[in-house]
Amino acid sequence: MSQAAPAQAAVEIHNRRGGSLTRRMIGIAAIWIGVLLLLGAFALDRVLSRSIVDNFDSQLEYVLNAMIAASEIGPAGEVRFTRPPADQRFLEPYSGAYFQISGEGADTFPSRSLWDRRLRVEMGHNDVELHKRDTNEFEGEPLRLLERDVVLPDSKVRWRFQVAQSRDAFDVQIRDLRSTLVRSFAVLGFGLLVLAALQAFYGLWPLRRVRREVAAIRSGRQTRIAENFPNEINPLVDEINELLAHSEAQAEEARRHAGNLAHALKTPLTVITNAATASAPDLVDTVCREASTMRRQVDHHLARARAIGRRASAQARSKVSDSAEAVQRAVDRLYEEVTIDVAGDKQVEVRVERQDLDEMLGNLVENAAKYGGGRVFVTVEPASNGFASILIEDDGPGIPQAQRDDLFTRGARLDTTGKPGTGLGLAIVRDVAEIYGGSVALGTSEDLGGLLATLTLPAG
Repeated sequence: MSQAAPAQAAVEIHNRRGGSLTRRMIGIAAIWIGVLLLLGAFALDRVLSRSIVDNFDSQLEYVLNAMIAASEIGPAGEVRFTRPPADQRFLEPYSGAYFQISGEGADTFPSRSLWDRRLRVEMGHNDVELHKRDTNEFEGEPLRLLERDVVLPDSKVRWRFQVAQSRDAFDVQIRDLRSTLVRSFAVLGFGLLVLAALQAFYGLWPLRRVRREVAAIRSGRQTRIAENFPNEINPLVDEINELLAHSEAQAEEARRHAGNLAHALKTPLTVITNAATASAPDLVDTVCREASTMRRQVDHHLARARAIGRRASAQARSKVSDSAEAVQRAVDRLYEEVTIDVAGDKQVEVRVERQDLDEMLGNLVENAAKYGGGRVFVTVEPASNGFASILIEDDGPGIPQAQRDDLFTRGARLDTTGKPGTGLGLAIVRDVAEIYGGSVALGTSEDLGGLLATLTLPAG
């Protein structure tokens, strides 16, 4: 198996996990449209079916009321009509329209359409109000039946008036209605899905343009995304262009530092080479001196490179008090005769990597301990205007105003006492602080009388 196969498999797995945004949008739209159409179809079916049934019942109720209005008691106590029913179906056997009048202890008065059949009468309940029900008492002929109990004038018998009609008529109407609803909602659903697909495809089209622009940048045909995009996509395009500019700036900064380092090392290497070629008597001293110079340059550029690399993490947060206390413990072991006090707001955080914060504070506190008179104050001030300040004061002789700027030059040292050091401390502190958007300044301590170093960094 080739080495490209696992990479291809990983890409395929990633693609399967990520899926298609278009398919997701269409799928969500399809589910939502389906749910809404089902609910709408169900509600509409209930309303229209109920309307058909109510219309059917109103016709039967009209017939039932007409029967009651036309009924009277005959000489033998039987029920008879003062006028015959208007609907001729009551006269045709098994026509599907039937009526029946029943009374307890009296002869039943059925319609001729019932012929040899009779409607079932349940006298155990009193239907003073209109009672509607479906019944299947006639095999193969489902009925819709309305019934009501009435006591006619000149009669003490409670008569049960019943009128029934075959349900085939409105069952056919309901089936036709539901068939029409299914076809209509199916066409509507298909149309909505096509609309959702077009909307998703057209709505995501600017993202496809962004992909082509990024591909053009990767191939080197252009350096920025230059096309105009909708308002919702413009922020993404601006962020991509800012990211490209940031990457270019970092690359250019890396190239510049590499060139500076090469240039800084070129002269010491030339001196060492010339001394070795000429077999100079002070070759050892020359090598040691130039190697120290090269080490200072390497330390400086490595510190900057580390800070630049870690600056890309926008989530970097460090608590100043933790770093200051760690530096205090380390410097106490190196300078046991020096007293270092840490005070101020212990909750202040800065947007700096902890390692870089330790390096900056370590350089400043160590310089104060090395060149001061034995007392060092570290004060953490609360954040103001988005920046936090760290004050490092000592009780040493201080530095004249005219010479303070010189201390930020790489390799610059003002002391002639021979104390070990590279002369890069303040230069590194300044460079790292500026990389994070901060600064460092030198002044005079009002409390101790020595040097005051103020380190300002973006607050977290």
